[in-house]
Amino acid sequence: MISLSATDRAALLGVARGAILAPLAGTPPPALPATGPLAEPAGAFVTVTVRGELRGCIGTLRAAGPLAATVARMALAAATEDPRFPPIGAADVPELGVSVSVLGEPFRLSEPRTVQVGVHGLVVKQGWHRGVLLPKVAVREGWDAESFLKHVCLKAGLPARAWQEPDTEIDAFEADEFGEEPT
Repeated sequence: MISLSATDRAALLGVARGAILAPLAGTPPPALPATGPLAEPAGAFVTVTVRGELRGCIGTLRAAGPLAATVARMALAAATEDPRFPPIGAADVPELGVSVSVLGEPFRLSEPRTVQVGVHGLVVKQGWHRGVLLPKVAVREGWDAESFLKHVCLKAGLPARAWQEPDTEIDAFEADEFGEEPT
């Protein structure tokens, strides 16, 4: 996983916020760094809140280009394309919160109960069903490992105990999760 300094984290939050605000203001998005940790490939999720309530969360597990560019794309998508919510508008800006999760490479969990709550995020796959939960979700909800496994299955549209079925694939990943308070 990419090691980020406090300055790198602040820069990524600025990239995410800038990617959301630029279209609302009719301005170009912020320039992205061409070197350093933010130019390295990494997967990322961006979560957008308004008044502390979730308004979008979109990401990619796999590195598909420079981290800063991935964060910019995911931020705009979380703000405008998450099908669960209406797009972020100018009226939402004063109470907009942004958080970023920079992901390590997913790895297969041979024994699902070894998931470490607060350390691992989860990906569950069975047939065309797929669900992802970030590490911070289990912590926020106070789940133990089995509850975390149950909820990632439910998110995938699977039965709660699908994680115990032999045809269910369960991957874990680590994430560097950080955010900002609304401006």
